[in-house]
Amino acid sequence: MARVGILLSGAGTTYANLVRAISDGALDAEIAVVVASRPGVGGLGLAAEFGHPAVVAHSPDDVTAALRAHRAEWVAMCGWLRHWDPPGEFAGRTVNVHPSLLPAFGGKGMYGTKVHEAVIAASAPISGCTVHLVTSDYDGGPILAQRAVAVEPGDDAARLQGRVQACERDLYPRVLAALCAGKLRERGTARWLAGWADAR
Repeated sequence: MARVGILLSGAGTTYANLVRAISDGALDAEIAVVVASRPGVGGLGLAAEFGHPAVVAHSPDDVTAALRAHRAEWVAMCGWLRHWDPPGEFAGRTVNVHPSLLPAFGGKGMYGTKVHEAVIAASAPISGCTVHLVTSDYDGGPILAQRAVAVEPGDDAARLQGRVQACERDLYPRVLAALCAGKLRERGTARWLAGWADAR
């Protein structure tokens, strides 16, 4: 069973979704530790509720130390808003879900509602979500899978966000499950993983 470290900066809804996937048997993993970027965030309350160890990290070194201390094998960013360049054993084993079809509408400062507002302002016909590996560049790591969502007439950021988040809740645990099980390495292509996730 894979040990997954969670990085979060807010309410922890993406974290809670991964916990549900574990409970439902869709993700063969256990939560090793929850690392928050600041005290008092809702995700820390969820960690207490779920019985998972939790740490507040004040620096990138604190993040790495917490993950190592709790023997995390994989890292899932769940609304993490600080820069952390995965070092050593976490390089290539840290994933994030972004609320757009990267590389469009990504980069530093592009998160949450800001992304959906930018999509609508650009009159883009589609948006969606992207699961990608994390590197030193904001939203610049290799793309593992994407799911498209139509931008509908009359959409505002909140309406679009709701549909994109529904896709995130489905796609993110599927991709993480495939990675933890070694299926992505065996099959060897992100294209296969995207098709596999859509077909499930």
